Formats: sequence, structure tokens, C-alpha cells
Amino acid sequence: MKRIAILQSNYVPWKGYFDIIAAVDEFIIYDDMQYTKRDWRNRNQIKTPAGLQWITIPVYSKSHQQSAQRIRDTEITDADWAKAHWKTIMQNYRKAPYYEEVAALLGPLYSGELPSNLSRVNRLFIEAICNYIGIKAKISNSWEYSLADGKTERLVNLCLQVGGTEYISGPAAKDYVDEELFYESGLKLTWHDYSGYPEYPQLWGDFLHNVSILDLLFNCGKNSPSFMKHALV
Repeated sequence: MKRIAILQSNYVPWKGYFDIIAAVDEFIIYDDMQYTKRDWRNRNQIKTPAGLQWITIPVYSKSHQQSAQRIRDTEITDADWAKAHWKTIMQNYRKAPYYEEVAALLGPLYSGELPSNLSRVNRLFIEAICNYIGIKAKISNSWEYSLADGKTERLVNLCLQVGGTEYISGPAAKDYVDEELFYESGLKLTWHDYSGYPEYPQLWGDFLHNVSILDLLFNCGKNSPSFMKHALV
């Protein structure tokens, strides 16, 4: 059995995103899709003493009058974004139990020479975090494969190209996925469940689940998978 998941890339996404990666053998980053403004592609939230705060990568976005812009073609407009993000992260997580350990992982990324392409930046952070918490799934990009027409047809075809037997999907896709096409192709379709996450020790007020995984890492270090669906350590 080979399990596959296909999701658009997000910037330092929440723990549920990484749980889907942990549940599969190959994770395909689906950045041939249209870039959407004010979404998770180039931003996420962290906790601060003043509440939730967005950290956003500034990108060039075409106007509605122009042709659609794919995520994979989206370019970053300000080379100093990483320095500003790291300063914000340090200010708000210095008191976290695993600050030094996680800073040793992320600091070099934020202070190094990052690509100007959003997809490539997102993948760098996703891979670094997967390695840190022990996720072993192969990560690939959708543009490495042929892409069929049709929303569900494309997902089915990608699974078949990589030898998949089961497709793991986030629950939001129930609104548009044609389940019968998976079954007709001999693929098992499994809906991932985001409910029932345990709380972990968290800074700054009431507990919140829907924040960047950075929050979990700084507070729990390599024990982070114990507070996810897939205990990896």
C-alpha cells in the first residue's frame, strides 16, 4: 500500500498540515494551482502577549484583469522579509522552553540566502520541520508529473502516476472532490480528521490550536508529535 496526499504549500503551516504529511508515503506539493490572496500560501499566525499576529511574506500578485497566477510562479517582493519575521518570532518565543533548540534549526534558514520564489521558500521550511520532528514521507512537486484536466481527475491521475493506492485528503475537499472517480480507479479515499487534538503547554493566554506549527515546536521541541495525531518520537 502506498498512501498519497496532495496539498498546496503553506508558509510554516499548522500542525494538521504536518499530520497529513506524516500519514502518507509521498506528499505532493500542489503549487500548479492559482495563487489566492489573503490565504495561507504566504502567511500564518503566531501567538504574542497582545494576541494573534500575522507574519506575512510580501509577494507580487497579478490584478484580476490579468491571467491567473500559479502559486509556483509567485515571487517575493522584499528580500528583507525573513529578517523581520525572525525578529518577531524571537521576541515572542524567547521564553518558550525549547527556544534555543528550535532557534538553532530555524535561525540559519531565516538568516541565510533564501529563494525569491514563494513555493521554494515554503518547501524549505516544510522539509526542515519534517526532518526535525521525524516525518519520513517523500516530498515532491506536482510539476514533476503530468497534470490531467479536471479537479478530481488531476488528483486521481497524480496518485496513479506515483503508484498510489490510497489518497489522504483534508476534510475541506469534500466540497469539490468526486469520490466515485477514486473508487473507479481502484484508489481508496480517506478523509483526515482534524478534531480531538490535545492541548500542549502554550504561552500567552487561552489555548489556541489554529496557529503555525512554530508555536508547538518552541513550546514542545521534539516532543511535538505527542500533541499531534501521529506520534513520531
